[in-house]
Amino acid sequence: MTATPIRHPAVAGRFYPSGPEVLREEVRSYLTRRQEIKKIRAFGCLAPHAGYMYSGHVAGAVFAAIEIPDLCLILCPNHTGVGHPLAIMSEGAWQTPLGNVPIDNNFATALKQACQLLQEDSSAHRNEHAVEVELPFLQSLQPNLKFVPIALGTSQFEALEQLGNAIADVIKEHNGRVLIIASSDMNHYESDATTRLKDHIAIEPMLLLDARVLYNAVIQNNISMCGFGPAIAMLTAAKKLGAKGAELVEYATSGDISGDRDLVVGYAGIIVPAR
Repeated sequence: MTATPIRHPAVAGRFYPSGPEVLREEVRSYLTRRQEIKKIRAFGCLAPHAGYMYSGHVAGAVFAAIEIPDLCLILCPNHTGVGHPLAIMSEGAWQTPLGNVPIDNNFATALKQACQLLQEDSSAHRNEHAVEVELPFLQSLQPNLKFVPIALGTSQFEALEQLGNAIADVIKEHNGRVLIIASSDMNHYESDATTRLKDHIAIEPMLLLDARVLYNAVIQNNISMCGFGPAIAMLTAAKKLGAKGAELVEYATSGDISGDRDLVVGYAGIIVPAR
């Protein structure tokens, strides 16, 4: 019998605490900052992936507001440049200090069949942090969590749109709900004022579910939003599934925490309700 392949944490102890109890308590503190009257169902969301010290409260605001189903699809940028431009993992589990999260092989296999651009490639995920930092939030809210990770190293709109359409098609055939998470920070390493201006330009088309306008805004305004590819795929899928709009639930920059307003990173928390 073949042992289940385990992807071990790459950034535990750096982006978030490596001790289970400390991590659990920190995640809980971010999740309880917003006392939602009723959690909403969502097709998708955008959540940041920086160190928890800087963006944990924004990610927490997103995940605290929505129902987390048993299955989440997490799309992230490929920061390392390693591996295939559309890299999926379809077997095994990811380890965090809170335990192992299994990959849903059936759903991943269906995605690969629906989108021929996807390639099995664990190397793209080995040292990539952008999926990993989302998992403790999801584990804390959904004890039966399964997921599928996809790392995107392409900026070609047609490829991202094709992936988004394929995701919607597979979700329609899936027995059960699936949450599409686009893991992304916003503009990087410019002044706080410039970053807020650029981020607003990118956020507006996301609230309208306009993937093409988002793409054009990022390219034409030189907005260094690392996960605009995941956002485009998520928005495309959500719109095809019937979404009508999105909501900005939280926004911040690293300067809000560090006090440094000269070089900041922006963080947006966006939810695409299923209604």
